[in-house]
Amino acid sequence: MLHLQSESATRWFEQVDQHLDEILIDHAHCERKAASTAMNFINAYAENRDLCREMKQIVEEELEHFEMVLDILEQRGIAFRRLAPGPYGKELNELVRSQEPDRAVDRLLVASLIEARSCERFSLLAEHVRPREPQLADFYAGLFESEARHHTTYVRLAEAFAPRDVVRERLNQLSACEAKIIATGSPLPRMHS
Repeated sequence: MLHLQSESATRWFEQVDQHLDEILIDHAHCERKAASTAMNFINAYAENRDLCREMKQIVEEELEHFEMVLDILEQRGIAFRRLAPGPYGKELNELVRSQEPDRAVDRLLVASLIEARSCERFSLLAEHVRPREPQLADFYAGLFESEARHHTTYVRLAEAFAPRDVVRERLNQLSACEAKIIATGSPLPRMHS
């Protein structure tokens, strides 16, 4: 369902155990960036009413998630602050082709893969912290459905710019690249490191 070609490495759980505060801060930034990405799609493809309608809903949901993560940070006494971004998003976005409609397809599929990886990470995080932090685990388990829906929405919207078989082939190509990027990881403790 999520079109991921790899699972997260145990290295990431070590980062979670050692730097949970920083990963929570990064999660807030991820939600903010996801809302911004959806707004950018509205700006770039304003003539596509279906896309704009779906992006409006995603913007609202991502901003709601952003606020929820900010609340968690506040409850835990963690100051929200800027963080240096990890390389994951930048490396994925470097795969986007420059000419339309290929650019639209790639941008939507990259967004879908980021949502898919977030979905996987939220589920893993929920399981990992449940024994010691059941409330935080419940929060992350509760995000699974909306992140999975965002993933499938982005894939479906890509099919407005290219035939389904072309979209699926490109999704497989980008997913293979995403698996290599996530396997390389980052020393920075991030949601997608």
